[in-house]
Amino acid sequence: MSSVGSHQEQLSQSDPSPSPNSCSSFELLDMDAGSLYEPVSPHWFYCKIIDSKETWIPFNSEDSQQLEDAYGSGKDCNGRVVPTDGGRYDVHLGERMRYAVYWDELASEVRRCTWFYKGDKDNKYVPYSESFSQVLEETYMLAVTLDEWKKKLESPNREIIILHNPKLMVHYQPVAGSDEWGSTPTEQGRPRTVKRGVENISVDIHCVNDFRSVSLNLLQTHFKKAQENQQIGRVEFLPVNWHSPLHSTGVDVDLQRITLPSINRLRHFTNDTILDVFFYNSPTYCQTIVDTVASEMNRIYTLFLQRNPDFKGGVSIAGHSLGSLILFDILTNQKDSLGDIDSEKDAPNIVMDQGDTLTLEEDLEKLQLSEFFSIFEKEKVDKEALALCTDKDLQEMGIPLGPRKKILNYIRTRKKSTGINRPILQPASGVNISNIPKELEFCNKTDSTGNGDYLDVGIGQVSVKYPRLIYKPEIFFAFGSPIGMFLTVRGLKRIDPNYKFPTCKGFFNIYHPFDPVAYRIEPMVVPGVEFEPMLIPHHKGRKRMHLELREGLTRMSMDLKNNLLGSLRMAWKSFTRAPYPALQASETAEETEAESESSSEKLSDVNTEEASVAVKEVPPINVGMLNGGQRIDYVLQEKPIESFNEYLFALQSHLCYWESEDTVLLVLKEIYQTQGIFLDQPLQ
Repeated sequence: MSSVGSHQEQLSQSDPSPSPNSCSSFELLDMDAGSLYEPVSPHWFYCKIIDSKETWIPFNSEDSQQLEDAYGSGKDCNGRVVPTDGGRYDVHLGERMRYAVYWDELASEVRRCTWFYKGDKDNKYVPYSESFSQVLEETYMLAVTLDEWKKKLESPNREIIILHNPKLMVHYQPVAGSDEWGSTPTEQGRPRTVKRGVENISVDIHCVNDFRSVSLNLLQTHFKKAQENQQIGRVEFLPVNWHSPLHSTGVDVDLQRITLPSINRLRHFTNDTILDVFFYNSPTYCQTIVDTVASEMNRIYTLFLQRNPDFKGGVSIAGHSLGSLILFDILTNQKDSLGDIDSEKDAPNIVMDQGDTLTLEEDLEKLQLSEFFSIFEKEKVDKEALALCTDKDLQEMGIPLGPRKKILNYIRTRKKSTGINRPILQPASGVNISNIPKELEFCNKTDSTGNGDYLDVGIGQVSVKYPRLIYKPEIFFAFGSPIGMFLTVRGLKRIDPNYKFPTCKGFFNIYHPFDPVAYRIEPMVVPGVEFEPMLIPHHKGRKRMHLELREGLTRMSMDLKNNLLGSLRMAWKSFTRAPYPALQASETAEETEAESESSSEKLSDVNTEEASVAVKEVPPINVGMLNGGQRIDYVLQEKPIESFNEYLFALQSHLCYWESEDTVLLVLKEIYQTQGIFLDQPLQ
């Protein structure tokens, strides 16, 4: 989501005057003596459990200053809520807790931090509690004011902190194994550094180098002019969680019991991916999945608008792996709000079991055959089952010849007029895997009256009623997507070039060349032409050096090969030419000259063709309207280390998109182009 206003994170210095809660008890001190003392500048942190270990992460400077302003405002902190992280998290100041806004996540502790000590293993600074930090600050102030050092303090956890001087302050952990009578903590073990304030501690960091943080960095480097002119705001990324609710059924535990212990990482990847595929192809779970995804998308959008009432930007969506297929199916089955009602009345609808609003009773009434509805109801025949009925089936149900012909003709006419030539759904599994017709296509069709376009979505998917989104996405980005494979397995041969999503204008299929789950889309639109996908530029411009080197060596080897073969060909012909009689000398000379010219012309032609292949640009390829006439398939450039062994990096490549600067830059570029904003400098 493109949000309002830019998000610039600058290190803000807090007010040097003491806050009412930190130094009020020292107001009667001699100000001349205390002139060397300066109150510490606090910074706010939150705690996350990472690998079963507490990790304290700093808020960015802007959020920390907002929290400090709210804390020092003099108002009661209880019930005070401060939005942070671009509004994705709320901090309840009185509780000192941080809550996720748009998704479920364990609440994390928040702390106003002033004093730190270095951790045991990772050398990261750990903040003391707020109460003990205040004790340390008071002791430090007295030491500075009176110039009396070597102060020793004991923390509530029986840790010893010694303030030797302003530059040397150490922390000793309590020694384990004291006798049963107990003992006084002593200065034993390796001392740890104690730090006052956040100076020289990086506070503008993020927990993970995720999509959002990468995008903020790229805004500074590639859209700096637009930001300075306040033409754009940042892009907000909000996750849609559908995976966790689905896996709360206990199937994961059952699957883990039968999983072999070897190649653990690969088996975990297989279980996680293949299980979702089985879920999505199950009639039981498929409806649950699409309902969960669509409802979450609508809920998050509604909540975002409630929290950002002035938002006027656009919304784009992105799906990774199976998530991209789910979004593809949902978008395929959306309806444009304009003229929906008229098209439903005037035209036969798209697919009987996917969005057909007319009931079987209404269909029979339309055919003036309402009296036979009770027969179908008794035999438990719905619209889908009726579409599978033959003349013999209807006869066995007691339907007379005339009505039988009407019903069969109506079904046949509907299929012909809507382009539905789809596989028959088998009652046992809900998915047909053997009777998929060869001529099945993904097409935009027009009804017999010529009114309106509608889509044949009869692509072998299980019978699902797809929910409607309450907004129209600008662009759909698919990362590492198996859409092409699924459509092919469902029996789809090609996508009509005129087809486009009913409510979404753009579609980008982005993948890493070694991603084992990714498939292309463009060959399904233009099946008779072989062409390469679009190469995504490196975010710093040009191709990666190893790719340019590889292409340069390929071109050089081709040139050497062509020149060498040409020279060898001429030498071989002169060596194998038979001698001619003297009286045929003139004729021989003419033939030799003609042959030489012919061979040189052929060689020249070959070189010219090869040169033209190397120099001539690839002509524009019509890949249809799925992405508004633009290219659809975009491939990332592999890193130099990945090119050594593509199998070794296959699994990693499927997860690379969220940390890929090249992917994020393409997403930002396409989103901002919808607003007429372009990169500061075009990438080559």
